[in-house]
This record gives sequence, structure tokens and C-alpha cells, in this order.
Amino acid sequence: MNELLTKLSECIEFGKINMASPYPPNMKGQEGADEITRKALEEGVNPQDILSLGLMPGMERIGVKFRENKVFVPQVLMSAKAMSTAMLHLKPHFLSGAAKQKGTFIIGTVLGDLHDIGKNLVGMMVEGNGYKVIDLGTDVNSEKFIDAAKENPDAVIGLSALLTTTMVNMEKIARDIKEAVPGTLVTIGGAPVNNDFCARIGADHYSPDPQGVVEFLNTKFA
Repeated sequence: MNELLTKLSECIEFGKINMASPYPPNMKGQEGADEITRKALEEGVNPQDILSLGLMPGMERIGVKFRENKVFVPQVLMSAKAMSTAMLHLKPHFLSGAAKQKGTFIIGTVLGDLHDIGKNLVGMMVEGNGYKVIDLGTDVNSEKFIDAAKENPDAVIGLSALLTTTMVNMEKIARDIKEAVPGTLVTIGGAPVNNDFCARIGADHYSPDPQGVVEFLNTKFA
């Protein structure tokens, strides 16, 4: 079992999706996250162990590498694709209750902003670290965030913005959420924002990279 899960975590870290995938070149022709996850389930490995001992360590390592500029967006996207492929096999077990996710994370790009690459990276990294992710998409207004928060009590909300012109909307949305659903934690991210802006708008956390969001969630749902 340990060997399978170690191999799975390597597939996630290096973005090896399946046997047919030519990436990464040094793993060409080898089984990927798809085959190894299926094999682990067939051999009776606990779905929770596949998530926590296989997928999560691989996603954590790629997240740290990304933070340290040792890898870049394309490599992270390949890791996320490998993780998503593995998760397809695990999702029925989450639905049945055989495996549990740590908590719920709601994410969206704020009103007026159509950029989604940063949001998608964060969402994929968070999901790969054992959370349920509700992605509201781009150009999301206060009402949609509030409705999602009410439908998912105790969820953490992530607000993303890439433009200085949409930072104003982030401020309004964060305050609307706090007013409508008191106690909801809000984390923010995006090129124009920083810790000072986070404090000014009353958000609970800012991170310049996806791994920071994961670490914030881990403290909340520990």
C-alpha cells in the first residue's frame, strides 16, 4: 500500500496524469494518477488514505515549489490535472461518506473581473489538499457569495481580483459577506492586493500564492 501511495504522490507532484500522458518525459510509459488510484481502490486501500497519504502530499510539495519559484503555472496545472483525474475515482466515496473532506471553500473572482487563472489555481490546490471547493466563477457579486455562504455554513470564502479597478468591489463584497453572515472567514488574493488592503477591508487573510490559502484553511479546519 505504501508503495502505491508514494507513487501516487509522485504522479501528483510531477503531473503524471495517466500512462498515455507524455508528461513528464522521465515518466513516459509509466502508470499515472489515473491507473494508480484505480489500482489502490481495487486493492482495498482506504479512500481517505488515498487522499491524505497520496494526493495531498503531492499537492503540498508542488504548492511549496510554486511559492519558491521552483516551478511555474504550467507545471502546477499538470499537477492539478493529475489530481483531478484521481479525484474522479474518489468522489463517489466522498458522496457515500466512506471518505471525508476537511471542510468547504467557496471561491470566485469578484464583480467586474473576468480573470480566472489565479482563482482556478487556488481552487485546484485547495481541492487537492482535501477540501470541497465550490467555484462560483468570475464576475461574482455579493449576493452569490452570500447565498453560497448561507447554503454552506462554516465555509471559508476566497475572493480573487486581478485588476486595480475591481479592488473596490472586493472591499464591498467582503463587507457585505461579513454583515450578512457574521463569523464567515474571508481570504483574498490577486496581483493588486496585499496585507494592508486585507486589513483595511476587514478580510481575515491574504496570501500571494495558493499554498498560503491551503495553510490558512488548515489552521481553520484543524
